[in-house]
Amino acid sequence: METVWFMIVAFMLVCYVILDGFDIGAGIVHHYVGRTNGERAATISAIGPVWDGNEVWLLATGGTLYFAFPALYAAGFSGFYLPLIMVLWLLIMRAAGIELRHQLDNPLWIKFWDFVFSLSSILLAIFFGAALGNVIRGVPLDASGYFFEPLFTDWTTQGETGILDWFTVLSGVVAFVALAIHGAGYLALKTEGDMNARARKVVGVAWFALVIVTGLSLAAVMRVPPTLLDN
Repeated sequence: METVWFMIVAFMLVCYVILDGFDIGAGIVHHYVGRTNGERAATISAIGPVWDGNEVWLLATGGTLYFAFPALYAAGFSGFYLPLIMVLWLLIMRAAGIELRHQLDNPLWIKFWDFVFSLSSILLAIFFGAALGNVIRGVPLDASGYFFEPLFTDWTTQGETGILDWFTVLSGVVAFVALAIHGAGYLALKTEGDMNARARKVVGVAWFALVIVTGLSLAAVMRVPPTLLDN
């Protein structure tokens, strides 16, 4: 039965990455694809009907994890408490950027919430990638099955590690580039004219960047010490 629940959680997580991934990616390329206020409004309109529904998959994943794997839920949410709170605030600010942007017809107001939307999307992509990097690298579990890591230490994977180090940040960069491609591809389907051309250009250029950073990440896996996995 645990295998079935694992497959359900994995399915929900994949759905979140695919569906909310293009929302986050649209935020990453928001300022490049959209050069004018009208173009940036078109980006928001493209994701407006679906972005909040897509985030339900993340809530469903967390809820299913809670009752299917309570020990994993307790260890993960306690050990990653600080970054999870940061991710929560980034999700809130990203939603605020989408919903508040059009509430006041003022250039400064609009530019501020465009910046909030874009920055929170960029940081979310990096944090989600860093989380995957922590899973690959492993975490120092104690005898009771719990762990604690500071946000960062000396940025190495040796000795006492932090949630952010050179390997997890590299994983974050991979996620950043991949989601940028995902979001730009979605905008290319939803827009026309100059926006469409710029979105297609992002996809074309970012593919080469993705190949490079993915290759570096795969090579870096071989340098991650396995000692953390032995704890």
